[in-house]
Amino acid sequence: MGTRIGVGLLGLGTVGCGVAGILQTPEGRHPLVAELELVRVAIRDLQRPRPIALPESVLTNDPQAVVDDPAVQVVVEVMGGIEPARTLIMRAIAAGKAVVTANKAVIARHGEEIAAAAAAAGVYVLIEAAVGGGIPIIEPLKQSLGGNQIERVTGIINGTTNYILSRMAQEGVAYDVVLKEAQDLGYAEADPAADVEGLDAADKIAILSGLAFGGPIDRASIPTQGINNLQSRDVEYAKQLGYAVKLLAVAERLNSDVRTSPSLPLSVRVQPTLIPLEHPLAGVNDVNNAILVEGDPIGRVMFYGPGAGAGPTASAVVADILNIAGIRQLGEVNGNVDPLLAASSWRSCHLVESSDIRHRNYVRFNVVDSPGVIGLIGSCFGERGVSIQSIIQVDASEAGAEIVVITHEINQGQMQDALTAIASMPEIKRLAAHLSCL
Repeated sequence: MGTRIGVGLLGLGTVGCGVAGILQTPEGRHPLVAELELVRVAIRDLQRPRPIALPESVLTNDPQAVVDDPAVQVVVEVMGGIEPARTLIMRAIAAGKAVVTANKAVIARHGEEIAAAAAAAGVYVLIEAAVGGGIPIIEPLKQSLGGNQIERVTGIINGTTNYILSRMAQEGVAYDVVLKEAQDLGYAEADPAADVEGLDAADKIAILSGLAFGGPIDRASIPTQGINNLQSRDVEYAKQLGYAVKLLAVAERLNSDVRTSPSLPLSVRVQPTLIPLEHPLAGVNDVNNAILVEGDPIGRVMFYGPGAGAGPTASAVVADILNIAGIRQLGEVNGNVDPLLAASSWRSCHLVESSDIRHRNYVRFNVVDSPGVIGLIGSCFGERGVSIQSIIQVDASEAGAEIVVITHEINQGQMQDALTAIASMPEIKRLAAHLSCL
């Protein structure tokens, strides 16, 4: 039996309770779990009933007391939010303690600062639970896929929006109705903005981009469009055309000479996207997540599973604690951290301008129902170098008609120029929808 390792837990919400539950029931798990001792837990309200029984002696409403406790070797941060989480993580690092966090918002915005501090202090900050819940994706990107040149990471990484879109596609339910149901079921927060506006997915793809391509990116510069303005008819039209609609987070490298370029150009975006039904991500439904990684020489690999919840996320948190516990039990090699497990940045990356991002497009116009409108739209696209894959008219009536267009891959600056020109034509009532398309 090795030396027991003291764990300090910041937060006892859904994930915190899941972590505490695992640590309290080591039977049947890896033997290292029995070496972990939950010695301090920070909670907001000492009087509030708790869903898990813990000795009163380990509880405190002062999170700094957890970080500063000399019996704590690993600080687990599952509070959420930017502050005081960031400050507590930095305090733990300064005290020479390893940190495990599920906090994607902090890592997406302050990951470079935290990684630099951890490297200087010679400690680990592990983040497996920050993306994809129980899906192991962080460690594979850091280690298992390290010999590959990653070309693209494409993910369905928000369970709330995937549940909403799945219901809209399968049952034709309106967005507002499904959102309310998702809130009632606990899949969506009372304020669902972080999920439905794409902010949560943008945090996660920022983290995945840094790991996949070797350098931090500016989270605030990621073009982000959520599903909050998506209409049911676009989901239905997509289905008729052989596509599923998903909120995709995409990060891909653009062509550059990696030997001479001082910084790797990346295209990173979060958008509702039409996916061909034969694509492996098209069948990912309900609250599940999936991340598709494409690289050389491995080709395509997909990581799939539950993307949120107490069990999956707590599983990822404890996996990180066990990584640290295993290293501590064996003893550090020459006092240094494992460079693959720590995964510090090793090159510079930058985001290209959103107008330079290239992808296929789905657009829907409300138009006057008159002869020649399709031809006018097609000609306007053609004059601006936008190649059309398909163009159809739907729902013709006295109120007008709708034209649905799917383009080939095109620079988004050119695409926007064409859409502006088309919108100014008297035959066009409005641009009703513009979505990405794989």
